[in-house]
Amino acid sequence: MPGVRADAARNRQAILRATEELLAVHGPEHVSLDAVAAAAGVGKGTIFRRFGSRTGLFQELLAERAARIREAVDGVPAPLGRGAPPRTRLLAFLDELAALAARNIALIAAHEQACASDKYDDPTYRRWHDHLTGLLGQLRPDTDTEYLAHVLLGSFDGDLVRQITAHGGSTRLRAVVHDLATTLVPEPGHATT
Repeated sequence: MPGVRADAARNRQAILRATEELLAVHGPEHVSLDAVAAAAGVGKGTIFRRFGSRTGLFQELLAERAARIREAVDGVPAPLGRGAPPRTRLLAFLDELAALAARNIALIAAHEQACASDKYDDPTYRRWHDHLTGLLGQLRPDTDTEYLAHVLLGSFDGDLVRQITAHGGSTRLRAVVHDLATTLVPEPGHATT
């Protein structure tokens, strides 16, 4: 992070790491800013100044976990980048989201709880939705692509991800999301419903 003091950058990483560890051990309902501050070795005020709230903390952690996907989408190389056909990009993007969700179930659940009142305005959700809407617009201009993007993102609901991965792991999650996507966007030449 250019322009950020070294101690501020270290504190940020310590806070995010502590949050992730507490989520994994205790679940989202038991992660308070006091607990994060104690685990990170910083004052509670440091967390408030940097993240603003528990919601801001979860949003930042999810954004960091999703940064690699964002960089690939914004780039050119296939399968995620602008150099690939839209259907390939769509399926690769959903595969990446499935892998991210399966690795970060507690974070996804915490993020959903914290952002429940404005989930659709969350910056990471908005970015994902806009990307899917754009791809779907190229593939299915005859449909309500904004709605279809919400449907696809609904596949990554924290409780649903937990249920599906408990009975089939990330392989099952990727497969069912892939099946949904290919039903919504069949191979060229196949009829759409």
